[in-house]
Amino acid sequence: MSATAASLRRKIATAGDLESVVRTMKAMAASSIGQYENAVRALDDYDRTVQLGLLACFRQPLPATLRPRKHANDETIGAVVFGSDQGLVGQFNDHLGDFVVETLAKLPGRKVVWSVGERIQVRLAGSDLDVGVQFPLPNSIGAITTLVGQVLREVENRRAAGEIGQVYLFHNRPRSGAIYEPVSQRLLPLDDAWQKEISARSWPSRNLPEIMPGGEQTLFAFVREYLFVSLFRACAESLASENASRLTAMQRAEKNIDELLENLDSDFHRLRQSAIDEELFDLVSGFEAYGR
Repeated sequence: MSATAASLRRKIATAGDLESVVRTMKAMAASSIGQYENAVRALDDYDRTVQLGLLACFRQPLPATLRPRKHANDETIGAVVFGSDQGLVGQFNDHLGDFVVETLAKLPGRKVVWSVGERIQVRLAGSDLDVGVQFPLPNSIGAITTLVGQVLREVENRRAAGEIGQVYLFHNRPRSGAIYEPVSQRLLPLDDAWQKEISARSWPSRNLPEIMPGGEQTLFAFVREYLFVSLFRACAESLASENASRLTAMQRAEKNIDELLENLDSDFHRLRQSAIDEELFDLVSGFEAYGR
């Protein structure tokens, strides 16, 4: 009896320690979600500024280097995929990987995937896609800028060498009423529909802007900032989705641990009460035997 009670005490202590770890991880995930969501909201103001700059530049046609090529369907597609580098995220990478494979399968030509995160690279390595460079996920908001700069250099170098013609972006995005949803976006080349969408916006004042000499270089600078904003937002939204998935997993784990602790406590108190009853029975039996 005592050995069983001691075993239950150890299980209760272990479950309590595990519950403390889960609560800590849950608090960290909730805090991270807020930070990444705030980063996305803060990026909106900069995004509006960049798009106003593009609106001013679109009084002239897009340079040939930014336009779709004549045989775009025959060109290699480069896909940037933001996944996860850590565990306890459920099917975060599986859902995204299935979405990437399904989406790219509908497009003609060869596909090369640049994965951000080790686990999504492993997931995509089992498909028919060519897995290229793998980038590590940033562990803070400040590190996102460095990562985006590395991805942009890789994209620019591959396009300049003629190795890829189109660039697509894939990531998980937070969604109200659900944890996240996989989304995609074509980054390059820029087409007339994209230009018309931005050109349709109105200038916020009556003072129309004027582009100084060197307008093509100015346009290139704004386009690069547009790509930077798109990649930064994708990374921040992906990290927010990852932490939301981890938070949900920790909430499930905490609920399971609470139920386990309740059962263990119940078993322990039942054993303890049984031991007390046996001792009382022995005491009463001894007293009665002594009285005879």
